[in-house]
Amino acid sequence: MSATFNVTMPSGASWTPTFVTALDQEKCIGCGRCFKVCPRGVLALVGIDEDGHQIHLDADEDEDEGEYEKKVMTLAHQELCIGCTACSRICPKKCYTHAAASM
Repeated sequence: MSATFNVTMPSGASWTPTFVTALDQEKCIGCGRCFKVCPRGVLALVGIDEDGHQIHLDADEDEDEGEYEKKVMTLAHQELCIGCTACSRICPKKCYTHAAASM
């Protein structure tokens, strides 16, 4: 049996952070709201081509709209998630799945 990771707050209350485990790219509309609220750089915007492959998007260069079918978020650095769930709270399409960490 594994215990769940909990944090004791300064008030003495217990908090169980839930960390991002998945992002449903089929639902994602690439709006970028989650990217803007993530304090840790967990997410990245990518293009999806007609074959379903991810294409890196460079924010500093002019993008060729013909290279990809749509933009979606991806979990670029999942290991940096702090369990705040800001991404899922702002997502209009409910693309995120979170879970508590086991110790």
